[in-house]
Amino acid sequence: MSSQIGNILKVSLFGESHGTAIGAVIDGFPPGVGIDMEKLLAFMARRAPGRDRTATPRRESDLPRILSGVLDGVTCGTPIAAVIENADQHSGDYKKMAAAARPGHADYTGYLRYRGNNDVRGGGHFSARLTAPLTFAGGLCLQYLEKRGIYIGAHLLSVRDAEDAAFPETDLTAEQVAAPGKKSFPVLDDSAEERMRGVIEEARRNEDSVGGIVEVAVTGMPAGIGSPIFDTVEGRLSFGYFGIPAVKGVEFGAGFRASELRGSENNDAFYIDEDGSVKTRTNHHGGILGGISSGMPVIARLAFKPTPSIGKEQDTVDFIRGEETKLRITGRHDPCVAVRAVPVVEAMTAVVLTDMLLEQEGYKVE
Repeated sequence: MSSQIGNILKVSLFGESHGTAIGAVIDGFPPGVGIDMEKLLAFMARRAPGRDRTATPRRESDLPRILSGVLDGVTCGTPIAAVIENADQHSGDYKKMAAAARPGHADYTGYLRYRGNNDVRGGGHFSARLTAPLTFAGGLCLQYLEKRGIYIGAHLLSVRDAEDAAFPETDLTAEQVAAPGKKSFPVLDDSAEERMRGVIEEARRNEDSVGGIVEVAVTGMPAGIGSPIFDTVEGRLSFGYFGIPAVKGVEFGAGFRASELRGSENNDAFYIDEDGSVKTRTNHHGGILGGISSGMPVIARLAFKPTPSIGKEQDTVDFIRGEETKLRITGRHDPCVAVRAVPVVEAMTAVVLTDMLLEQEGYKVE
């Protein structure tokens, strides 16, 4: 299924942006895990729209209604199903655009793939609205991983030329990983917020948009997880990351910068720490060697394209009539999707790593 991810922990997303509801079915989640609902809802609220000028004004409560798999706050081990109602749709904004290919969107390709039967309102099933149930699934996984001493956090690393500080690549603590998520704007260096907001606001006033880079880090990840050649940690994470709308690039550790280094510069020297654990003095490998976790922090960066929905008039085609035309997109859109994508990246990271841990440990679904 194209809308499902996972081997042992299977997460399936359903619904459309302007449909009745969206949701997730999570199969294979371990039984007996106590869920802190207040913490889960706070995590999901970080992604929700309508709370900041850097986001779309569409307002949704994004409160999940759990239908199965959780009893008295504890997971049962059976499939967990949850729905999130859509309450603030403006479907009329899309009627006149039904046959016009919005530049940067999947209208035309979706029309071809589904033979003209796809729901185009708000992007339908292609919409970033589907990241709401993903954060629900990821929020459950984050709590499971934290009980095992594994912590995941992300921050907005850059918006055009406005940059935040990067995560420390070696001595990274759970507190440092969690810090951006406790702020109203997800950065490490508070001074970066004003610069980033300025860039985003300028784009919004000009009926335009900007992209950004989100950096995610994992601390406490045990060594030895993952397999060569096609079942690597990077491969599994990238598979999930590219399922997040607007992601156009992924790198781990030094990433593309490694191509500019010599081997003597890029190699991470090994040593034994005071606890007798094998560590590296640097972390250009981003916590992954040969596709397998090394025990160092896993660090990745995701490039998000500018929001394709902009108010400026653009050239396009009417793919039903086969005519060239002009299009000015109306509706409510994020001037920078990367801001609200930060918890989504955390969620996807948690889903993938939970699946890989359960799989490697031989966990079986009853």
